Amino acid sequence: MTKQEKNEVIELLKGKFSQYNNFYVTDTESLSVAQIVKLRRACFDKNVEMKVAKNTLIKKALESIDNERFSGVYDSLNNVTALLFSENPKEPALILSSFRKESKGERPALKAAFIDGDVFAGDNQLEALTTLKSKQDLIGDIIGLLQSPAKNVISALNAGNKLASLVKALEERAN
Repeated sequence: MTKQEKNEVIELLKGKFSQYNNFYVTDTESLSVAQIVKLRRACFDKNVEMKVAKNTLIKKALESIDNERFSGVYDSLNNVTALLFSENPKEPALILSSFRKESKGERPALKAAFIDGDVFAGDNQLEALTTLKSKQDLIGDIIGLLQSPAKNVISALNAGNKLASLVKALEERAN
């Protein structure tokens, strides 16, 4: 690989790291070509971008953006590395988890995940990442909690209205 080609890869990776707030670093070393094709297809179907690059180029791209911010990811850059980029922080974890279940294996292994500025290092974090709620889910939960008291008041008022009309109907029947 020439210096020019390396610089192009670094620039491409810098663009991806700047575009996405979430990315996963995975180890795809022991996967067969057929398994990698299957993983790429699963990523494509879920709008997750998968990129494979040399660890030194990934590190240079991260360092050129913000060395401090990504420092927790550097230790995971070893062996064969595939990067998964996604707008939804939970989607790559779900893809990896379901891929493992289908293939009944331990691969691809999660080396690290960078989610909105936080680093989740190690394969043991995968289960926790599959239960993450997205920003939209959390906003929906909060709105639901805020609406709950108002719904209770409205239903109580409606019930009171029905009770008043019931009393009025009984009163008219008595007359």
